[in-house]
Amino acid sequence: MTSVIPFEIAISDDQLDKLQKKLALAEFPDELEDAGWDFGVPLADMKRLTTYWRNKFDWRKQEEEMNQLPNFRTEIQVDVFEPLKIHFVHQQSNVTAAIPLLFLHGWPGNFLEVQKLLPLLAKNDDDDGRSAPAFHVVAPSLPNYGFSEGVKTRGFALKQYAETCHKLMLKLGYEQYVTQGGDLGAHISRMMGAMYPQHCRGTHVNYIRPSAPTLTSSPLLFLQHANTAYTPAEKRGLALTAKFRAQGTGYSQVQSTKPQTLSYGLASSPIALLAWVYEKLHDWSDSYAWTDDEILTWVSIYWFSTAGAGASVRIYYEIMHSELGRNPVVNYIPHVKLGIAYFPQELNQPPRIWGRTLGPVVYESENGSGGHFAAHERPEAIARDLGVMFGKGGGAYGVVEGRDGYNG
Repeated sequence: MTSVIPFEIAISDDQLDKLQKKLALAEFPDELEDAGWDFGVPLADMKRLTTYWRNKFDWRKQEEEMNQLPNFRTEIQVDVFEPLKIHFVHQQSNVTAAIPLLFLHGWPGNFLEVQKLLPLLAKNDDDDGRSAPAFHVVAPSLPNYGFSEGVKTRGFALKQYAETCHKLMLKLGYEQYVTQGGDLGAHISRMMGAMYPQHCRGTHVNYIRPSAPTLTSSPLLFLQHANTAYTPAEKRGLALTAKFRAQGTGYSQVQSTKPQTLSYGLASSPIALLAWVYEKLHDWSDSYAWTDDEILTWVSIYWFSTAGAGASVRIYYEIMHSELGRNPVVNYIPHVKLGIAYFPQELNQPPRIWGRTLGPVVYESENGSGGHFAAHERPEAIARDLGVMFGKGGGAYGVVEGRDGYNG
């Protein structure tokens, strides 16, 4: 079995020079007067970011900071697929009974979404006065993303992503573990619970897509739902969800149907890639003040990704065309304790009782601010949730045998 080895992010000078040449040749479309964000990313924003990317953005500085993280790489064999070299961050706590936590990003995110969480989840031996548990944190670049290899054979859908991540945790010696995820990371987390309930012992998510309870699937919740009025916040959430589905899902339709066609633009033009990703960072966050360095670091990770910028969008097609689709992750998953964080600018905002159709919910949090990139926008909220859910007195305390997160 291939060993786990330290990994250094090292983009070649030739790759950086090629990017500079492409940026120098950038051409821009015109723009309608007073278009704002209604038609997509404003022209002024694109020109500003392109100029900064070309003249001031320091990839080497960002690379150096990323290399301060405990980066590793190993090979994972998924059934009937070729072996894949998987990049991941692995922060081990000084607490011997720390809880193994798998953090999973989505699109258009990346492994760096865990960066702000790491110091919040690390607990030193002299921190015993805190009530929060400690975690060993594993945060991979998913296959086709970041510095993990890409898949060369079709059919790599949620089941295969779940298998990859499960086998990674086993390889690191974590027979039991818990997970945290948003976006596609939430779907993969729940698929892991459905496939490996004896190993995946608890899941915390900040993105869900449930339906209203039915008499056949959830009779008690159905009766409760029928006799409980939605709160003003839930009504607002349903309205925002309906608006997003009507006006904000064009990207998903393209990525779910013709990802290869889109990939030509993403792989060839850094401007196309920047626009495609930056629009989501802007639209899906809750007034988060993205810096130009943050935006361009995230986009550059896609541009310099091992599999290429276009590979990341294939998961949408593969999920849509797989036999299972999303069915396991939108149905009730027993035996895996579930925590759900609700943020006011998340893309999908179901009533709380809908979320309880997904599994044994032991923790829910309501947050006054935050959007789709919760771990990056509101890391303290995610860390708080994990601490309460898996800590002493929490609904998922002690779910990992022999690892409760505390010394002694």
